[in-house]
Amino acid sequence: MKPFTFLARRFVAGDTIKEALEVVKNLNSKGIKATLDYLGEDCSREADARRSCEECITLLQKIAESSVDSNVSLKLSQLGFGFDEKLARELLEKILDEAAQHDNFVRIDMEGSALTQKTLDLFKDVFSKRKNVGIVIQAYLRRSEKDIRELVSLGARVRLCKGAYKEPDSIAFPDKKDVNLSYDHLAQILLKAPLPAFATHDDERIEAVVVAAEKAGISKDRYEIQMLYGLRAKRWDELRAKGHTVRIYIPYGTHWFPYFYRRLRERKENLLFVLKNFFN
Repeated sequence: MKPFTFLARRFVAGDTIKEALEVVKNLNSKGIKATLDYLGEDCSREADARRSCEECITLLQKIAESSVDSNVSLKLSQLGFGFDEKLARELLEKILDEAAQHDNFVRIDMEGSALTQKTLDLFKDVFSKRKNVGIVIQAYLRRSEKDIRELVSLGARVRLCKGAYKEPDSIAFPDKKDVNLSYDHLAQILLKAPLPAFATHDDERIEAVVVAAEKAGISKDRYEIQMLYGLRAKRWDELRAKGHTVRIYIPYGTHWFPYFYRRLRERKENLLFVLKNFFN
């Protein structure tokens, strides 16, 4: 447990909303935006799902009170999506209604492939009534081009990431080269959407996005480059200095062990990447 605790101190912004907001304030002072994620996923009890919902609502209220520049990211499985889809919808809509009162935005993180279609179905239904919600698409899934094109046609706000879950070759590209090619291809399509977000620490992927945007005549304020808290902080500052909109994904909360352990266990690349960047 001690090595994971050591890592958590670097990559999780504390246990409480107050600690997380201090991190956001520091980033905002440098012109960098944030998205806050209250840690917790794969819950199996209604009481836990409702507690997560109340925490997200409080988080939105505290963001508004402190006037920081941050939106909220969440996983449907922490709202009970894995055992009660009706409950998860109810809690998600409650959170979105609270966000709307503060003119804020909520992003639904994408989870493993078992939930991909269900997550997209719920998102599209909710998005038809509430526009302050976005979604994430994973470039390593073979289905993602179809999903991206449909979401762009809907005018949805999408964050593109490579994907961090271990998936079978039948549904996901197994080779890093193919994942990168997919990411670049999807990024060009996604640039047609409103305020697309490109989540990556890969300089070649970032450069490909920037070049594609320039060729399409899309200004830097019409898309975001997103990275994880604790990784490549110098790069955030460099991108911001060049006029890019940079948003950092900031997890907080006590439920950090599953957050790290599952990711490090499922894909060895995650551990290698963290260790490579830890001392930078």
